[in-house]
Amino acid sequence: MKKSTFTLLLLLLALSCRAQESQTAYNFLRLPVSAHAAALGGDNITLTDDDASLAFHNPALLSSVSDKTIGFNYMNYMSGANMLSASYSLVLADRASLGFGAQYINYGTMRRTDASNVQTGEFSAKDLALSATFAYLLTDRLAGGITARMVTSYIGDYNSIAAGFDLGLNYYDADREWSLSLVAKNLGGQLKAYNDDYESMPIDVQLGASKRIEHTPFRISATMVDMNHWDYKFIYHWVLGVDVLLSDNIYVAAGYNMRRANEMKIVSGDDEESSHGAGLSLGAGLSLERFKIGVAYGKYHVSSSSLVINAAYTL
Repeated sequence: MKKSTFTLLLLLLALSCRAQESQTAYNFLRLPVSAHAAALGGDNITLTDDDASLAFHNPALLSSVSDKTIGFNYMNYMSGANMLSASYSLVLADRASLGFGAQYINYGTMRRTDASNVQTGEFSAKDLALSATFAYLLTDRLAGGITARMVTSYIGDYNSIAAGFDLGLNYYDADREWSLSLVAKNLGGQLKAYNDDYESMPIDVQLGASKRIEHTPFRISATMVDMNHWDYKFIYHWVLGVDVLLSDNIYVAAGYNMRRANEMKIVSGDDEESSHGAGLSLGAGLSLERFKIGVAYGKYHVSSSSLVINAAYTL
């Protein structure tokens, strides 16, 4: 068991070293599916709650999801794009879990123009991903998971297809309420390009931690993202979040995404840069015996924001 864990860790680290900066396709795979993760800054891989949508962020977290749980998720993204996703989770044995997921995003209708910028019609763009996830409890505290995914994209008359997978580990100490995770996302490549130029998958290696502060309702989270790219400042790799656990059934959360805040800065009238709240996110959730719901609001730009809603039911 220890040998298997060590091998998986080595594979994750090797993939992070081999990943190269490039133009990527299928960037909708970077968007948060979980409202709880979205509320904590958009990237969180360490929450061990009974939340099926968290498996989209780290396949190892499927080990914490109840048997026969069905989930539906909605995200209203910038410029009128809408993403829908769904999942179904099963417990196969004491230590094994299996899940299936789908993600669909529609970017709406856009103008088609010629070289002279004369409108010649309209076209639509949309992406679809279908996935299967397997998670296994390697020890009482350590879980590993893998997600295999097929992706297709349509931009007008052009179509592309890709295959990819995620690898994840999660270590959770229930006594000390510590959670540590390592994830490599979107490994793989295109099987069919839009044209003759093949594009890369949006590979993202992440390392995260969450800790409940003893004798308080606060749980803090820190996630380091895009660890396979180091051509920008260290601080912009961080996503920070805090949960206020009002009870075992209710949470309120807030987060700050450093990179998003930096990329969305604009110059104000006095030539000073300001993010105008970009990077901030808020959310809340309610968990009942069989039904769970979560909502999150994220600021992406001075004039753009997103809304994420999750609902799940255990059969």
